[in-house]
Amino acid sequence: MANNNDNTKPAEGEEPGHMPSQPDISLEKRLSGGDAFRDVDPTIDNYAAIMASNRPNPRGPGYIRLYLLAGTMFLCSTMSGFDSSLMGSINALPNYTEYFGLPATGNASTGIVFAIFQVGQIAGALFAWMIDWYGRIWHIFIGCLGVIVGTIITGLATDLPTFIGGRFLLSFFATLTTTAAPLYLVEISPAAYRGTIAGAFNTFYYVGSILATSAVYGCHKYLSGQGDLDWRIPIWLQAVCAGLVLLVVKFFPESPRYLILNDKFQEAKQIIVKYHTNGDPDHPLVDLQMKEMIHSVQGIPKATWKDLLDMRVLVESRSSRYRLMLNMVFSWFAQFSGNNIISYYLPVMLDAIGIKDTDTKLIFNIIYSAIGWVFATCGARLHDVVGRRKMLMGSTSGMALCLALVAAGSAGKIEYNNNAAATLTIVFIFAFGATFSGAFTPMQPVYPAEVTSNRMRAKAMGAYKITSGAAGFLNTFVAPIALSSIGYWFYVFFVFWDTFEFAFIYFFFVETKGLTLEELDVIFEADNPRKASIAAKKKLQAYKASANKGIAAE
Repeated sequence: MANNNDNTKPAEGEEPGHMPSQPDISLEKRLSGGDAFRDVDPTIDNYAAIMASNRPNPRGPGYIRLYLLAGTMFLCSTMSGFDSSLMGSINALPNYTEYFGLPATGNASTGIVFAIFQVGQIAGALFAWMIDWYGRIWHIFIGCLGVIVGTIITGLATDLPTFIGGRFLLSFFATLTTTAAPLYLVEISPAAYRGTIAGAFNTFYYVGSILATSAVYGCHKYLSGQGDLDWRIPIWLQAVCAGLVLLVVKFFPESPRYLILNDKFQEAKQIIVKYHTNGDPDHPLVDLQMKEMIHSVQGIPKATWKDLLDMRVLVESRSSRYRLMLNMVFSWFAQFSGNNIISYYLPVMLDAIGIKDTDTKLIFNIIYSAIGWVFATCGARLHDVVGRRKMLMGSTSGMALCLALVAAGSAGKIEYNNNAAATLTIVFIFAFGATFSGAFTPMQPVYPAEVTSNRMRAKAMGAYKITSGAAGFLNTFVAPIALSSIGYWFYVFFVFWDTFEFAFIYFFFVETKGLTLEELDVIFEADNPRKASIAAKKKLQAYKASANKGIAAE
């Protein structure tokens, strides 16, 4: 942890910024001697009581600035969604498959083109620890710059190996951006709206999907007779969002929790004042959050290169291991619930039930993405109203039902040429997308960050990306082979898998709704974190009900 004594408490009569250097003194010692931020025990009572009686105006100037900042970060998710849906749509274009010699029905080479993105994701995740070295903002900046380089290579590719190599680079650097950006939003957002603000990040994945499928549809419709322009132009458009973020991100403030980890207390406080309390430095939330954040790193010595590379923080205690388990399990569930089959291979699935026209397939892709965006946006808000656990359990049960009906409809069409069964399949493909999007899409980068401590978050987000990349690689590489070999029985497998997910979430997942990241430290130290989180949720609901009664009485 870098030492910055400009933000430590000066001695009486001494001006800030003139403290002598203390490179070998731990944070715990620097905060001793009557500092108001020492010996604080964060509990849910403090934050809940303040929010119940003195909630800052979410439409105030500070929050408006926060929304604008978050909106810019959402472009990183748009960039990711653009690429994912781009390849699914381009794979339906005859000009593309003929140019690289790929069969329209898909084969191992098709799987590699898709799966290389997961390989790049895993490789990029190995560098997540650097977020704690030079900060969240620099990680996003470097990632966006690399995405532009990857786009150039992919856009100019004349053979399949170069195309695959360009996609690897694009994925590698996109991972730097999509690892740091949601982590940044989770750390800078107020707890009461963290699910909504940070959760909205991943909903813009669908904005990217809509833009990608629309671009491919338009280019195919008007440029299909002009060589390879119908698929090259959409590829070049991948650089647009990265370029926009690159221009402005260095003007954004750093994460307050990153600043606290680097002893920059006053800078962190200024961010809390500006964005959480609409510029009111005397609001009780300012003092509370500063106390909680400083308490979370109390006694931690200055970090070195060895500390940045040391992964033992992920498994050093029972609570750390439980946190890491939730981080990785959720990451796997979010990529391996049947969703990637549909999002990447929807054109192939439609072809299997008799829909052959390329334009029609692209229109279905656009509709699928639009429905996903609507439900994901609503879900982002509902996670702060209903809670994470209920949303995820409802989603997994709904996905299992939808995939069972998709399998039944596909069997009816393939085995008996029943057109009504084909219609049933299409309806429940879209129902599955809506069900998945409403719960999993907003939480994909948020829940893995929420359940980790400030010390382990950057490294844990690397674990999140590696896990999701591994799941995505398996899914996207195996899917075309499985779909061509066992057909609708592949959907049946996911019916049972999603049922297993429901049970696992019920017994092990912790509720994070409404709790600050530091208050979750208390939850994970409990003997049973799941039960402790449910008890905390009930307590928060009691505070809210009490406050509402007080307002009604007035």
